[in-house]
Amino acid sequence: MRQDHRASGQPNPIAIRRGDCCPGCRTTPGRNGGRGTEWWRSRPRARRLARPQQGRHGASFLAQNAGKRSVVVDLKSEEGKAQFLDLVATADALIENFRPGVMDRLGLGYARLRSVREDLVYCAISGFGQTGPMRDNPAYDQIIQGLSGVMSITGTPDTAPLRVGYPVCDTLGGLFGAFAIVSALVRRSSTGEGAFLDVSMLECTLSALGWPVSNYLTAGVEPRPMGNENMTAAPSGAFETGDGLLNIAANKQEQFVTLCGLIGRPELATDPRFSERETRKLNRAELKTLIEEALAAASAAEWEVRFNRAGVPAGRVLTIPQVLQEPQVATRDMTTRFEAAAGDKPLAVIRGGFLVDGEAPRPLQPPPKLGEHTNEILAKARRQRDTRRQA
Repeated sequence: MRQDHRASGQPNPIAIRRGDCCPGCRTTPGRNGGRGTEWWRSRPRARRLARPQQGRHGASFLAQNAGKRSVVVDLKSEEGKAQFLDLVATADALIENFRPGVMDRLGLGYARLRSVREDLVYCAISGFGQTGPMRDNPAYDQIIQGLSGVMSITGTPDTAPLRVGYPVCDTLGGLFGAFAIVSALVRRSSTGEGAFLDVSMLECTLSALGWPVSNYLTAGVEPRPMGNENMTAAPSGAFETGDGLLNIAANKQEQFVTLCGLIGRPELATDPRFSERETRKLNRAELKTLIEEALAAASAAEWEVRFNRAGVPAGRVLTIPQVLQEPQVATRDMTTRFEAAAGDKPLAVIRGGFLVDGEAPRPLQPPPKLGEHTNEILAKARRQRDTRRQA
């Protein structure tokens, strides 16, 4: 595995996990045409039985594991530990999301793994990191959303705190982990050194919050929930139209002036309440009411076209099924369809959000059945181990 992947220019990552933490880190290689190995400590009963299902696999398993291979091993047994060490010796990077200390208690901590692969890049993703008073606390996405302050600024003053509608902290932990691994591999290419990467979901989320944190640190401005409004500008938020909700971001003065003309209310651009950026923010509620009165003359789809043609950023508020049917998504091949996947039914999965030299990287194979590649991969690892010992 190590030789094959280096010949093709691809690193060989393996992931060892329980549950469903940090999908972005593990999903990235498989989605984008690479190949990794998903290594389970034991059979993931809760996730395997999650609804909705296709065959014996939950939707989350299928969505995250396209392009990867699956091995099941018992790391509490001596045989399983030996098998795992054989595989680590072939790996460029290892990802695990246990609580701190679990791998050490299994006798498979970073120091032990370095003895079989000295330049290993080891990425440990946990709720709070490997140190600190909360290091041993269990964590799921919603726990981190609450502790990080994300929930406190999500919703309106009347409805906050609210959970973000998808596992944003899990995803951020995975993406930061993937970036850290790639950075460590680049460093290793010049220094030959591996790395231990300590990724905290809480810290990743704080880092990604951006201006809510920086405004407080630099200016003492405490963030507050504003619903669909944008703290930094007005009119910038979600507006009712004659049919549907429309996001508008007329953040620049010239965009606001253009918007006023397009809705047939040019006098708003010179009204003292709205003529300058700061006065618009102070009077955003009155301005929103006036704009929505004008927007009632047409649908969100019609206004979207008019505004964007004139250089005013605007977009409808869509559901997930609606956006997946949008021509913009379809023309860039955002989804890959496998006619027969785990469960013997057609399956569509989504790729990463970028093109490479104009081409869409996509998973090369459907999600594996749980443990599908155990015998193949372990046999190959044993052959490579024997080869190393004979060298």
